[in-house]
Amino acid sequence: MGNFKAFLKKKNIEISMKRYGIDAMSAMAQGLFCSLLIGTIINTLGTLFHIPFLTATVATVADKKYTVGGLAMAMSGPAMAVAIGRALQCPPLVLFSLVTVGFASNALGGAGGPLAVLFVAIITAEIGKMVAGETKVDILVTPLVTVFVGVFFSWLLAPALGKLAMLVGNFIMWATELRPFLMGILVSVVMGIALTLPISSAAICAALGLTGLAGGAAVAGCSAQMVGFAVMSFKENKWGGLVSQGIGTSMLQMPNIVKNPRIWIGPILASAITGPMATCLFHLQMNGPAIDSGMGTCGLVGQIGVFQGWLNDIEAGSKAAITVNDWIGLILISFVLPAILAPAFNMICKKLGWVKDGDMKLQ
Repeated sequence: MGNFKAFLKKKNIEISMKRYGIDAMSAMAQGLFCSLLIGTIINTLGTLFHIPFLTATVATVADKKYTVGGLAMAMSGPAMAVAIGRALQCPPLVLFSLVTVGFASNALGGAGGPLAVLFVAIITAEIGKMVAGETKVDILVTPLVTVFVGVFFSWLLAPALGKLAMLVGNFIMWATELRPFLMGILVSVVMGIALTLPISSAAICAALGLTGLAGGAAVAGCSAQMVGFAVMSFKENKWGGLVSQGIGTSMLQMPNIVKNPRIWIGPILASAITGPMATCLFHLQMNGPAIDSGMGTCGLVGQIGVFQGWLNDIEAGSKAAITVNDWIGLILISFVLPAILAPAFNMICKKLGWVKDGDMKLQ
Protein backbone atom coordinates (compact mmCIF):
# COMPACT_ATOMS: atom_id res chain seq x y z
CA MET A 1 0.00 0.00 0.00
CA GLY A 2 2.86 2.36 0.85
CA ASN A 3 4.50 1.77 -2.53
CA PHE A 4 1.20 2.45 -4.34
CA LYS A 5 0.71 5.72 -2.44
CA ALA A 6 4.25 6.73 -3.33
CA PHE A 7 3.53 5.90 -6.98
CA LEU A 8 0.38 8.02 -6.96
CA LYS A 9 2.30 10.90 -5.42
CA LYS A 10 5.03 10.58 -8.03
CA LYS A 11 2.41 10.66 -10.76
CA ASN A 12 0.68 13.68 -9.19
CA ILE A 13 -2.56 11.74 -8.69
CA GLU A 14 -4.52 13.21 -5.81
CA ILE A 15 -7.81 11.46 -5.08
CA SER A 16 -9.78 14.21 -3.36
CA MET A 17 -13.08 16.08 -3.56
CA LYS A 18 -11.21 19.33 -4.17
CA ARG A 19 -9.37 18.07 -7.22
CA TYR A 20 -12.32 16.24 -8.80
CA GLY A 21 -15.32 18.16 -7.45
CA ILE A 22 -13.89 21.67 -7.58
CA ASP A 23 -10.81 21.89 -9.81
CA ALA A 24 -12.02 19.52 -12.52
CA MET A 25 -15.61 20.78 -12.56
CA SER A 26 -14.56 24.42 -12.66
CA ALA A 27 -12.20 23.68 -15.53
CA MET A 28 -14.96 21.81 -17.35
CA ALA A 29 -17.13 24.93 -17.15
CA GLN A 30 -14.30 26.95 -18.70
CA GLY A 31 -14.05 24.44 -21.53
CA LEU A 32 -17.79 24.73 -22.08
CA PHE A 33 -17.52 28.51 -22.02
CA CYS A 34 -14.82 28.51 -24.71
CA SER A 35 -16.78 26.21 -27.01
CA LEU A 36 -20.54 25.79 -26.57
CA LEU A 37 -21.11 29.14 -24.90
CA ILE A 38 -18.93 31.23 -27.19
CA GLY A 39 -20.39 29.46 -30.21
CA THR A 40 -23.90 30.29 -29.02
CA ILE A 41 -22.98 33.93 -28.50
CA ILE A 42 -21.42 34.14 -31.98
CA ASN A 43 -24.54 32.61 -33.54
CA THR A 44 -26.77 34.98 -31.58
CA LEU A 45 -24.79 38.04 -32.67
CA GLY A 46 -24.85 36.86 -36.27
CA THR A 47 -28.60 36.32 -36.24
CA LEU A 48 -29.42 39.49 -34.29
CA PHE A 49 -27.28 41.89 -36.33
CA HIS A 50 -27.53 40.02 -39.65
CA ILE A 51 -23.76 39.56 -40.00
CA PRO A 52 -23.22 37.43 -43.14
CA PHE A 53 -19.86 35.98 -42.05
CA LEU A 54 -21.36 34.71 -38.78
CA THR A 55 -24.46 33.21 -40.36
CA ALA A 56 -22.84 31.71 -43.47
CA THR A 57 -21.69 28.10 -43.75
CA VAL A 58 -17.90 28.00 -43.40
CA ALA A 59 -17.48 24.21 -43.35
CA THR A 60 -19.45 21.12 -44.33
CA VAL A 61 -18.62 17.81 -42.65
CA ALA A 62 -20.54 14.62 -43.55
CA ASP A 63 -23.27 16.75 -45.14
CA LYS A 64 -23.66 18.77 -41.92
CA LYS A 65 -23.18 22.50 -42.37
CA TYR A 66 -21.36 24.58 -39.77
CA THR A 67 -21.17 28.30 -39.11
CA VAL A 68 -18.28 29.83 -37.14
CA GLY A 69 -20.33 29.48 -33.97
CA GLY A 70 -21.44 26.00 -34.97
CA LEU A 71 -17.82 24.85 -35.21
CA ALA A 72 -17.11 26.17 -31.71
CA MET A 73 -20.20 24.42 -30.35
CA ALA A 74 -19.23 21.14 -32.01
CA MET A 75 -15.94 21.14 -30.10
CA SER A 76 -17.53 21.27 -26.64
CA GLY A 77 -16.62 17.66 -25.77
CA PRO A 78 -12.91 17.98 -26.61
CA ALA A 79 -12.75 21.41 -24.97
CA MET A 80 -14.22 20.10 -21.72
CA ALA A 81 -11.94 17.06 -21.63
CA VAL A 82 -8.77 19.05 -22.30
CA ALA A 83 -9.77 21.63 -19.68
CA ILE A 84 -10.29 18.84 -17.13
CA GLY A 85 -6.95 17.30 -18.10
CA ARG A 86 -5.21 20.62 -17.56
CA ALA A 87 -6.83 20.97 -14.12
CA LEU A 88 -5.56 17.50 -13.25
CA GLN A 89 -2.08 18.55 -14.45
CA CYS A 90 -1.78 15.90 -17.15
CA PRO A 91 1.46 15.47 -19.13
CA PRO A 92 1.23 16.76 -22.74
CA LEU A 93 0.68 13.38 -24.43
CA VAL A 94 -2.20 12.57 -22.06
CA LEU A 95 -3.66 16.05 -22.38
CA PHE A 96 -3.72 16.01 -26.18
CA SER A 97 -5.13 12.48 -26.28
CA LEU A 98 -8.11 13.67 -24.23
CA VAL A 99 -9.39 15.47 -27.34
CA THR A 100 -10.63 12.15 -28.72
CA VAL A 101 -11.92 11.05 -25.32
CA GLY A 102 -13.95 14.22 -24.90
CA PHE A 103 -15.50 13.89 -28.33
CA ALA A 104 -16.45 10.24 -27.70
CA SER A 105 -17.92 10.70 -24.21
CA ASN A 106 -19.85 13.84 -25.15
CA ALA A 107 -21.31 12.20 -28.27
CA LEU A 108 -22.23 8.96 -26.49
CA GLY A 109 -23.60 10.82 -23.46
CA GLY A 110 -26.29 12.54 -25.53
CA ALA A 111 -28.11 15.30 -23.66
CA GLY A 112 -26.11 14.45 -20.53
CA GLY A 113 -22.82 14.63 -22.39
CA PRO A 114 -21.10 17.11 -20.03
CA LEU A 115 -21.62 14.80 -17.03
CA ALA A 116 -20.25 11.88 -19.05
CA VAL A 117 -17.22 13.94 -20.07
CA LEU A 118 -16.55 14.89 -16.45
CA PHE A 119 -16.45 11.28 -15.22
CA VAL A 120 -14.76 9.70 -18.23
CA ALA A 121 -12.13 12.42 -18.60
CA ILE A 122 -11.17 12.19 -14.92
CA ILE A 123 -10.82 8.39 -15.04
CA THR A 124 -8.92 8.47 -18.32
CA ALA A 125 -6.64 11.33 -17.32
CA GLU A 126 -5.54 9.58 -14.13
CA ILE A 127 -4.89 6.26 -15.90
CA GLY A 128 -3.00 8.11 -18.64
CA LYS A 129 -0.84 9.81 -16.01
CA MET A 130 0.02 6.40 -14.54
CA VAL A 131 1.34 5.21 -17.90
CA ALA A 132 3.04 8.42 -19.04
CA GLY A 133 6.82 8.29 -18.96
CA GLU A 134 6.99 4.64 -17.92
CA THR A 135 8.32 3.23 -21.21
CA LYS A 136 10.97 4.14 -23.76
CA VAL A 137 8.30 4.44 -26.43
CA ASP A 138 6.14 6.91 -24.50
CA ILE A 139 5.19 8.71 -27.72
CA LEU A 140 3.26 5.58 -28.77
CA VAL A 141 2.21 3.95 -25.52
CA THR A 142 0.74 6.96 -23.70
CA PRO A 143 -1.61 8.16 -26.49
CA LEU A 144 -2.56 4.57 -27.33
CA VAL A 145 -3.50 3.71 -23.75
CA THR A 146 -5.22 7.05 -23.09
CA VAL A 147 -7.36 6.94 -26.22
CA PHE A 148 -8.22 3.26 -25.84
CA VAL A 149 -9.15 3.60 -22.16
CA GLY A 150 -11.10 6.79 -22.81
CA VAL A 151 -13.12 5.38 -25.69
CA PHE A 152 -13.77 2.17 -23.76
CA PHE A 153 -15.10 4.03 -20.72
CA SER A 154 -17.08 6.32 -23.02
CA TRP A 155 -18.74 3.26 -24.51
CA LEU A 156 -19.22 1.69 -21.08
CA LEU A 157 -20.32 4.66 -18.98
CA ALA A 158 -21.34 7.63 -21.13
CA PRO A 159 -24.79 6.40 -22.25
CA ALA A 160 -25.82 5.51 -18.68
CA LEU A 161 -24.41 8.75 -17.23
CA GLY A 162 -26.13 10.71 -19.97
CA LYS A 163 -29.47 9.08 -19.22
CA LEU A 164 -29.02 9.63 -15.49
CA ALA A 165 -28.26 13.33 -15.97
CA MET A 166 -31.21 13.68 -18.31
CA LEU A 167 -33.55 11.97 -15.84
CA VAL A 168 -32.42 14.19 -12.96
CA GLY A 169 -32.63 17.31 -15.11
CA ASN A 170 -36.05 16.34 -16.46
CA PHE A 171 -37.29 15.65 -12.92
CA ILE A 172 -36.14 19.08 -11.72
CA MET A 173 -37.78 20.77 -14.71
CA TRP A 174 -40.97 18.71 -14.28
CA ALA A 175 -41.10 19.53 -10.58
CA THR A 176 -40.57 23.22 -11.35
CA GLU A 177 -43.46 23.19 -13.82
CA LEU A 178 -45.63 21.37 -11.25
CA ARG A 179 -44.62 23.44 -8.21
CA PRO A 180 -43.13 26.65 -9.62
CA PHE A 181 -43.19 28.52 -6.30
CA LEU A 182 -41.39 25.97 -4.12
CA MET A 183 -39.04 24.75 -6.83
CA GLY A 184 -38.40 28.34 -7.88
CA ILE A 185 -37.04 28.98 -4.40
CA LEU A 186 -35.08 25.71 -4.23
CA VAL A 187 -33.45 25.92 -7.65
CA SER A 188 -32.67 29.62 -7.32
CA VAL A 189 -31.08 29.31 -3.87
CA VAL A 190 -29.11 26.13 -4.61
CA MET A 191 -27.75 27.32 -7.97
CA GLY A 192 -26.92 30.74 -6.54
CA ILE A 193 -24.97 29.17 -3.69
CA ALA A 194 -23.20 26.85 -6.15
CA LEU A 195 -22.16 29.86 -8.24
CA THR A 196 -20.49 31.56 -5.28
CA LEU A 197 -18.89 28.37 -3.93
CA PRO A 198 -15.66 27.20 -5.61
CA ILE A 199 -17.65 24.78 -7.77
CA SER A 200 -19.37 25.43 -11.06
CA SER A 201 -23.08 26.19 -11.25
CA ALA A 202 -22.65 26.43 -15.03
CA ALA A 203 -21.24 22.91 -15.21
CA ILE A 204 -24.07 21.59 -13.00
CA CYS A 205 -26.73 23.19 -15.21
CA ALA A 206 -25.01 21.94 -18.35
CA ALA A 207 -24.61 18.42 -16.98
CA LEU A 208 -28.28 18.24 -15.98
CA GLY A 209 -29.54 20.02 -19.09
CA LEU A 210 -31.37 22.53 -16.89
CA THR A 211 -33.56 24.72 -19.09
CA GLY A 212 -37.15 25.99 -19.14
CA LEU A 213 -38.61 27.44 -15.93
CA ALA A 214 -35.95 25.70 -13.85
CA GLY A 215 -33.30 27.36 -15.99
CA GLY A 216 -34.98 30.71 -15.44
CA ALA A 217 -34.92 30.15 -11.67
CA ALA A 218 -31.22 29.28 -11.89
CA VAL A 219 -30.54 32.53 -13.76
CA ALA A 220 -32.40 34.40 -11.02
CA GLY A 221 -30.43 32.76 -8.22
CA CYS A 222 -27.04 33.25 -9.83
CA SER A 223 -27.82 36.87 -10.70
CA ALA A 224 -28.95 37.54 -7.12
CA GLN A 225 -25.59 36.39 -5.81
CA MET A 226 -23.48 38.35 -8.28
CA VAL A 227 -25.41 41.61 -8.35
CA GLY A 228 -26.24 41.30 -4.65
CA PHE A 229 -22.61 41.06 -3.53
CA ALA A 230 -21.53 43.69 -6.06
CA VAL A 231 -23.97 46.29 -4.73
CA MET A 232 -23.69 45.28 -1.06
CA SER A 233 -19.91 45.69 -1.10
CA PHE A 234 -19.79 48.86 -3.18
CA LYS A 235 -18.73 50.95 -0.17
CA GLU A 236 -15.68 48.73 0.34
CA ASN A 237 -14.78 47.85 -3.26
CA LYS A 238 -16.06 50.79 -5.35
CA TRP A 239 -16.50 50.49 -9.12
CA GLY A 240 -13.80 47.88 -9.61
CA GLY A 241 -15.57 45.55 -7.19
CA LEU A 242 -18.94 46.30 -8.76
CA VAL A 243 -17.71 45.20 -12.18
CA SER A 244 -15.55 42.26 -11.04
CA GLN A 245 -18.41 40.76 -9.03
CA GLY A 246 -21.41 41.98 -11.03
CA ILE A 247 -20.26 40.71 -14.42
CA GLY A 248 -17.35 38.59 -13.22
CA THR A 249 -18.03 36.27 -10.30
CA SER A 250 -19.28 36.45 -6.72
CA MET A 251 -16.78 33.68 -5.94
CA LEU A 252 -14.38 36.52 -5.09
CA GLN A 253 -16.26 36.83 -1.80
CA MET A 254 -15.53 33.26 -0.66
CA PRO A 255 -12.58 34.20 1.61
CA ASN A 256 -14.83 36.79 3.30
CA ILE A 257 -17.70 34.29 3.59
CA VAL A 258 -15.36 31.88 5.37
CA LYS A 259 -14.47 34.65 7.83
CA ASN A 260 -18.10 35.74 8.34
CA PRO A 261 -20.76 33.50 6.76
CA ARG A 262 -23.50 35.99 7.69
CA ILE A 263 -22.55 38.26 4.77
CA TRP A 264 -24.13 35.53 2.62
CA ILE A 265 -27.59 36.05 4.12
CA GLY A 266 -28.53 39.00 1.90
CA PRO A 267 -27.85 37.39 -1.50
CA ILE A 268 -29.36 34.05 -0.43
CA LEU A 269 -32.60 35.65 0.77
CA ALA A 270 -32.69 37.78 -2.38
CA SER A 271 -32.45 34.64 -4.52
CA ALA A 272 -35.22 33.02 -2.46
CA ILE A 273 -37.47 35.90 -3.54
CA THR A 274 -36.40 36.41 -7.15
CA GLY A 275 -36.53 32.67 -7.92
CA PRO A 276 -40.28 32.19 -7.42
CA MET A 277 -40.94 35.60 -8.96
CA ALA A 278 -39.12 34.40 -12.06
CA THR A 279 -41.13 31.17 -12.25
CA CYS A 280 -44.57 32.35 -11.07
CA LEU A 281 -44.83 36.04 -11.95
CA PHE A 282 -42.72 36.54 -15.07
CA HIS A 283 -42.54 32.91 -16.27
CA LEU A 284 -38.88 33.48 -17.10
CA GLN A 285 -37.55 30.55 -19.08
CA MET A 286 -34.11 29.59 -20.28
CA ASN A 287 -34.65 28.04 -23.68
CA GLY A 288 -31.10 28.71 -24.79
CA PRO A 289 -28.11 26.46 -23.90
CA ALA A 290 -28.37 24.86 -20.46
CA ILE A 291 -24.94 26.15 -19.44
CA ASP A 292 -26.30 29.71 -19.65
CA SER A 293 -28.68 28.92 -16.76
CA GLY A 294 -25.77 28.72 -14.33
CA MET A 295 -23.90 31.83 -15.50
CA GLY A 296 -26.05 34.55 -13.95
CA THR A 297 -24.79 37.99 -15.00
CA CYS A 298 -21.27 36.72 -15.76
CA GLY A 299 -20.54 38.49 -19.03
CA LEU A 300 -24.33 38.86 -19.26
CA VAL A 301 -24.31 35.28 -20.52
CA GLY A 302 -27.45 34.29 -18.61
CA GLN A 303 -29.39 37.17 -20.07
CA ILE A 304 -28.05 36.51 -23.57
CA GLY A 305 -29.15 32.90 -23.15
CA VAL A 306 -32.69 33.94 -22.23
CA PHE A 307 -32.75 36.26 -25.24
CA GLN A 308 -31.47 33.46 -27.49
CA GLY A 309 -34.27 31.30 -26.12
CA TRP A 310 -36.80 33.93 -27.12
CA LEU A 311 -35.41 33.92 -30.65
CA ASN A 312 -35.49 30.10 -30.74
CA ASP A 313 -39.13 30.10 -29.59
CA ILE A 314 -40.10 32.66 -32.23
CA GLU A 315 -38.36 30.64 -34.93
CA ALA A 316 -40.11 27.47 -33.73
CA GLY A 317 -43.47 29.24 -33.74
CA SER A 318 -44.13 28.78 -30.00
CA LYS A 319 -43.71 32.50 -29.30
CA ALA A 320 -45.19 35.33 -31.34
CA ALA A 321 -42.80 38.10 -30.37
CA ILE A 322 -40.60 39.47 -27.59
CA THR A 323 -42.85 41.60 -25.40
CA VAL A 324 -42.25 44.55 -23.09
CA ASN A 325 -43.20 42.30 -20.17
CA ASP A 326 -40.43 39.88 -21.20
CA TRP A 327 -37.84 42.64 -20.98
CA ILE A 328 -39.24 44.04 -17.72
CA GLY A 329 -39.14 40.59 -16.13
CA LEU A 330 -35.58 39.88 -17.27
CA ILE A 331 -34.24 43.25 -16.12
CA LEU A 332 -36.05 43.18 -12.76
CA ILE A 333 -35.05 39.59 -11.94
CA SER A 334 -31.46 39.90 -13.14
CA PHE A 335 -30.47 43.37 -11.97
CA VAL A 336 -32.98 45.62 -10.21
CA LEU A 337 -34.39 43.33 -7.53
CA PRO A 338 -31.04 41.81 -6.47
CA ALA A 339 -29.57 45.33 -6.24
CA ILE A 340 -32.40 46.34 -3.88
CA LEU A 341 -33.16 43.19 -1.89
CA ALA A 342 -29.65 41.94 -1.03
CA PRO A 343 -28.45 45.30 0.41
CA ALA A 344 -31.76 45.68 2.28
CA PHE A 345 -31.34 42.30 3.99
CA ASN A 346 -27.69 43.07 4.62
CA MET A 347 -28.66 46.33 6.29
CA ILE A 348 -30.84 44.36 8.72
CA CYS A 349 -27.87 42.09 9.42
CA LYS A 350 -25.76 45.16 10.16
CA LYS A 351 -28.36 46.50 12.59
CA LEU A 352 -28.33 43.12 14.34
CA GLY A 353 -24.55 43.31 14.62
CA TRP A 354 -24.01 40.28 12.39
CA VAL A 355 -22.20 42.18 9.64
CA LYS A 356 -19.94 45.21 9.89
CA ASP A 357 -18.26 47.56 7.45
CA GLY A 358 -15.20 46.01 5.85
CA ASP A 359 -16.46 42.42 6.01
CA MET A 360 -16.79 42.30 2.22
CA LYS A 361 -13.55 44.05 1.31
CA LEU A 362 -11.89 42.20 -1.57
CA GLN A 363 -8.22 41.42 -1.14
